[in-house]
Amino acid sequence: QVRLVESGGGLVQAGDSLRLSCAPSRGVYTIGVMAWYRQAPGKQRELVASVSSGGDIDYAASVKDRFSISRDNSKNTVYLQMNSLEPEDTALYTCNADRLTSQWGPFYDIWGQGTQVTVSS
Repeated sequence: QVRLVESGGGLVQAGDSLRLSCAPSRGVYTIGVMAWYRQAPGKQRELVASVSSGGDIDYAASVKDRFSISRDNSKNTVYLQMNSLEPEDTALYTCNADRLTSQWGPFYDIWGQGTQVTVSS
């Protein structure tokens, strides 16, 4: 079964940093776009950052100057470096893989289980 596993979340204070990682299960060949989404209590899920296999990157305006997304295509792993964290960044962060190929065939919009980020003031 194709799945994504996130790690790196935690409880930190305002101003601290965290680095999130998302890696696919074995059998995955290529992933067209990898992205990080987040959802805070009472709010809709929003795109935080995305990166394509060709290196095209997109950020939400609220995180553009503080977060950095990167990708290791050899491992199909995506990272999110989060600096200067604020209480407003508190959310469940979820990894997404779109246009994925694997030994079982192609897949679209595969979601991880999420990793919780909590920022205290």
